Amino acid sequence: MPRQVDHESRRRQIADAVCQLADESGLEGVTLRDVAARAEVSMGAVQRCFRTKEEMLVFALTHIGERITTRVTAQLVASPAQSARTTLGHAATEIALLREGQRAEARVWLAFVAQAAVTPRLAGILRASYAELQALCSRLIDEATGTAAPEHAARALLALADGLTTHVLIGHLSPEEALDVLDGHLTRLWGEATT
Repeated sequence: MPRQVDHESRRRQIADAVCQLADESGLEGVTLRDVAARAEVSMGAVQRCFRTKEEMLVFALTHIGERITTRVTAQLVASPAQSARTTLGHAATEIALLREGQRAEARVWLAFVAQAAVTPRLAGILRASYAELQALCSRLIDEATGTAAPEHAARALLALADGLTTHVLIGHLSPEEALDVLDGHLTRLWGEATT
């Protein structure tokens, strides 16, 4: 009897292989043949899961976004007694991907951001992901500060988090320096809310 293949599990396995290859050599290093070899599946298996390379990249980007969102959400659920300010600080740190263990994910995320500049489908996924994160940050900022423009503050925070990710990856800032910048921004945000 032929073995049953869990299609969704296979797609995630292939997405993980895409991410590993993108971490090593950027998205230009991602070929169907290399993905198949890394995922330890046949080229036919990759092609049965994804009709095109773009479809495979779209799924992989969605997969990464879900992992980041799951981590941010878990951070919020893990400590419901925390203040909105503390929760926002933890969420911003997760979004910025500054920890050593997140360096590979940060490289892959930025590779996808760069590719999204010329691939509308990827750009659409990133816009949706950012909109979801912005709504979460906006809610937390509103709870923490009661500021009149939480959406504006949330947009600024997300832009800062992305910028810090880049600065750490290229070695301009250490993770500790980036965390200091992030902490300083949040401290100023709280100060503005009380004046």
